[in-house]
Amino acid sequence: MGNGAKAQQKRERNAKDTKVAKSQLKSNVKAMDIQCQICKSTFLKTTRAPQLTEHAVNKHSKTITECFPGYEASAGK
Repeated sequence: MGNGAKAQQKRERNAKDTKVAKSQLKSNVKAMDIQCQICKSTFLKTTRAPQLTEHAVNKHSKTITECFPGYEASAGK
């Protein structure tokens, strides 16, 4: 048995161990549940108040409550 057979066996062993890479794109789209009421831009649910305030002021010259009326900043963060 030559080195070619060992190499083939190693390839077969490694082929069993490989996992298919999964994309997070679909889960990221589902997580975008904060929506600006003016321009309808969506933001991830992990987006914090300073980022939303920056969007409201820079894009629309409005307050966070005018752009995101249903947004509540969680007290723990």
